[in-house]
Amino acid sequence: MNNEVIVIGAGSWGTALSIVLADNGYQVTLVSRKEKQVEEINEQHTNEKYLPGVILPDSIYAASSIDGSIKNKRMVLLAVPSHVIREMAQKISPYLCEDTLIVHAAKGLEINSLKRMSEVIREEISPLFHNRLVVLSGPSHAEEVSHRSPTTIVVASEDMKSAEEAQDIFINQHFRVYTNPDVIGVEIGGALKNIIALGAGLSDGLGFGDNAKAALMTRGLAEIGRLGVELGANPLTFAGLAGVGDLIVTCTSKHSRNWRAGYMIGQGQSLDQVLSSMGMVVEGVKTTKAAHQLSLYKEVEMPITAQLYKVLFEGKNPKHAVEDLMGRGRTHEMEEIASHMFPFPK
Repeated sequence: MNNEVIVIGAGSWGTALSIVLADNGYQVTLVSRKEKQVEEINEQHTNEKYLPGVILPDSIYAASSIDGSIKNKRMVLLAVPSHVIREMAQKISPYLCEDTLIVHAAKGLEINSLKRMSEVIREEISPLFHNRLVVLSGPSHAEEVSHRSPTTIVVASEDMKSAEEAQDIFINQHFRVYTNPDVIGVEIGGALKNIIALGAGLSDGLGFGDNAKAALMTRGLAEIGRLGVELGANPLTFAGLAGVGDLIVTCTSKHSRNWRAGYMIGQGQSLDQVLSSMGMVVEGVKTTKAAHQLSLYKEVEMPITAQLYKVLFEGKNPKHAVEDLMGRGRTHEMEEIASHMFPFPK
């Protein structure tokens, strides 16, 4: 079978996944819009801005254009930020072949439409390819994947054969891959955990300690589950890799951009200052806006998301946001979990 694949997006995650694919014997075309980055990858076999100190395999070749390079590739991997997924889906659509597998690794929601990434992609490609669409998600920092540290992720598709094909393409001794039929749950878990990671960083930046962060992560998972179930997800997905697994790693790791952004805001920096200094996309910021709007539209209670929205976009003092969260009316934890996360037939 064809061993050529194309990865669109030469950031840290796209480059790390290219390393996985190269280790598995694939010839990888890694697409970047930046000519200097293309030259660096092809001539020096590095991508220092995103993965400093990492040497890329020779079987990774960088290109600056999509065009015909997609033709006859076994797989197209979209490893770009959520806000450019639609544009990239439009660009690849004319070049897709009958057997091409389409995988996306973006974790976010589209701001205007409030749609999940697979919904966005499906709108831009022919229905002939809808059953070839796969989501890749889970607890996986690019820095660790690039160093071949043990990592476990999940691939989800409405077509199990496509999910299993993606599993076969990516799995190796360092990178373990599970399949899951719950596309909605996997995408919602991957997107919304970034919101909670912003909150965890903010809490740490305010100096509130481990008790506060543990509470925020736990209650944050309940929020993710409430919205996910309302949208049609399987609640059990949020107890797996794309749910609690991704939440843990993003809320606690030094590699997490969302945690770092929240920490800096907790330390007193403005959102504009944080985004300017980061130099990379912080998915949780836009996802907070989209998820807040979606929660209002669906009438789903998401108090952590609502307070973060006020901090990020309405200038609310982070300490006051925490005080308002702590001062909410009394409720029963187990009743809430049973009714929202694991609904039983009446």
